[in-house]
Amino acid sequence: MSLLSLKRISKRFGATAAVDDVSITVERGEFFGLLGASGSGKTTTMRIIAGLESPEAGSVEFEGRDITNFPAEHRGFGMVFQNYALFPHLNVFENVAFGLRARSGRVRSPTVREGSSTESLNKKVKHALELVQLPGFDARRVDELSGGQQQRVAIARAIAIEPALLLFDEPLSNLDVALRDETRGELRALVKRLNLTAVYVTHDQEEAFALCDRIAVMSEGRVLQIGPPRELYDQPTSVVVAKFLGRNNLIRAMRLTSSNDPLTRFKTLEGGHTLVVHAAHEQLIHLPVSKPIMLAIRPEAITISKGQPIGENHLSARIAQIEFSGATTAVELDANGLKLEALVLRADDFEIGDECVVTLAPDQIRLLPEV
Repeated sequence: MSLLSLKRISKRFGATAAVDDVSITVERGEFFGLLGASGSGKTTTMRIIAGLESPEAGSVEFEGRDITNFPAEHRGFGMVFQNYALFPHLNVFENVAFGLRARSGRVRSPTVREGSSTESLNKKVKHALELVQLPGFDARRVDELSGGQQQRVAIARAIAIEPALLLFDEPLSNLDVALRDETRGELRALVKRLNLTAVYVTHDQEEAFALCDRIAVMSEGRVLQIGPPRELYDQPTSVVVAKFLGRNNLIRAMRLTSSNDPLTRFKTLEGGHTLVVHAAHEQLIHLPVSKPIMLAIRPEAITISKGQPIGENHLSARIAQIEFSGATTAVELDANGLKLEALVLRADDFEIGDECVVTLAPDQIRLLPEV
């Protein structure tokens, strides 16, 4: 049984469908991501999980129990917000202790553990600060802390209550790049070490890939695809996912061969090239008949070389642009009107305007039914 289940959740704000028929399961001990652009519905989905919004349709289940109508304070979930939501008039100790104090004396709900004594509270606050590497910060004022330290206090407050589920709403977005990279590694290690279950909202695919075991990609209130980061990256099931997750060469093409042919060939609409694609029969039978489809190939799966094109998927091209970016170099190519991008380690042997041979690996080309 899954720890958390959203079953056909929907929520509208006026005429806008913020969340549209969303179903998601989160397993115990999993670090699960909700990934999408602004307005995709990920934060509203998170707020429904937290009990801060009520769905108009569907249900939320936790450990097999329907909690759709439970108020947020009775769910026992910890939450870390984008702006940290710390109390400026309270010191670090009191900020971390706030949830524990609020819980003491509360009527026990099915998902909330009992409150504790003052001695136990002090131990829990101290332990939470140690876990986020802020021992001895108890008496500090919040406005004396850096952004990264404030974010750690917010995490300490969330984990101090020993939450049944930990929710993160873009908690690293206010940090600079270097600190964000450092903190996300610490965050994943902490969640895994404490054997917590987490749901993490972000618009940043690199952050989602680094943190999450599985990710739900959302757009316009709907879930487009759910899977581990590598699966989403290598095997997108739609053009929207392929465009959103990293750089991708999207090539419009028509199929030239039947689904039973041992080699599947496509003709590109731009450039008129014939490409061989390694595709299973099950993939081909679901493609539209006599309609263009999209082929997708990552820039790192394209190679460039000098010489003449010989064999399948070797195209003549001209180098249109070279962009050095440190560890890799992006090379923009024009293959008789077909625009491609290759990502290579070095491009020292090439200059803008040079003729070259572009090779597209047949086993790295994905078929996407949407144009």
